[in-house]
Amino acid sequence: MNFKLQREKQLKNDIYHAGFGVISIFVLYMKATFSSNERLKSKIQIDKLFEEGNTLSVFPLRLVYKSFIFNDTVAVKAGVSVSKRNFKMAVDRNRIKRLMREAYRLNKNMCFNNITTQYALMILYLGKDMPDFDQVDNTMKKLLKQFVNDVSE
Repeated sequence: MNFKLQREKQLKNDIYHAGFGVISIFVLYMKATFSSNERLKSKIQIDKLFEEGNTLSVFPLRLVYKSFIFNDTVAVKAGVSVSKRNFKMAVDRNRIKRLMREAYRLNKNMCFNNITTQYALMILYLGKDMPDFDQVDNTMKKLLKQFVNDVSE
């Protein structure tokens, strides 16, 4: 039996014995993926997000967010962006975006498992230096915690 199936069975068993019932599994367990239906791609939604959205910053990242109603069942759609002004070479911009997507994918579970409203997020990199993964990961954790605190108020 592969590890993923074994982990899902264990999780179902733990949740059932905790008294939540089997139906609550999908609310409590969010996969650590960043699939295409979780990505913010609509030009209309992105424009509305920047016009009407709220912002949070933890240098070198900025989060722009707004509540939306999506046709999908996902709770959050997210996008990442790096300024061409600060990083002229596409190779550098793509690397930073890849690091940001990975940090988001790994840390979204701790924040969005219990969220009920659908949100659109855009994460922007504001720094001028090439980051390493640890820096992006730590900053992403702080930013997502700040987002959850801001939304829950």
